[in-house]
Amino acid sequence: MVVNQDLRLRPAEPDDYDHIVGVVDDWWGRPVRSILPRLFLDHFHRTSLVAEDGDGLAGFLVGLLSPSMPDAAYIHFVGVAPRRRGNGLARRLYERFFDLAAAEHRTEVKAITSPQNLASIAFHTAMGFTVTGPVADYDGPTVDRVVFQRRLLPPTDS
Repeated sequence: MVVNQDLRLRPAEPDDYDHIVGVVDDWWGRPVRSILPRLFLDHFHRTSLVAEDGDGLAGFLVGLLSPSMPDAAYIHFVGVAPRRRGNGLARRLYERFFDLAAAEHRTEVKAITSPQNLASIAFHTAMGFTVTGPVADYDGPTVDRVVFQRRLLPPTDS
């Protein structure tokens, strides 16, 4: 088991794209890089996160503040290196994103996954998201998705 003492979380930068896209297919065990185009880190790096440890990239979260829904934030893609799984890193990335979104006066976070991704559905449920679906044809004909939504508490003044 890897301890989190050497883990650093930081805002993403556009230059992180090549490193992230270089590992996602291996981390997933199947081709997924096509659902993470460069535009996400070019335009939403300020609201995306990178986790690093002594071995390099440990995880990432690509998220954005919706420009069309002023109360909403959206998590598009999250990855954790196999060596870091099961140690709470995904939870830390989500919680940091929740804090970022709440600080920007967002009151909900949304995400989606495929109905076959039972691990993602279980994780989001454990993180307090409500689960809707599968929603038929969500991403076009025959492309169903499970939709997640979580309300955020307003930031507390310390």
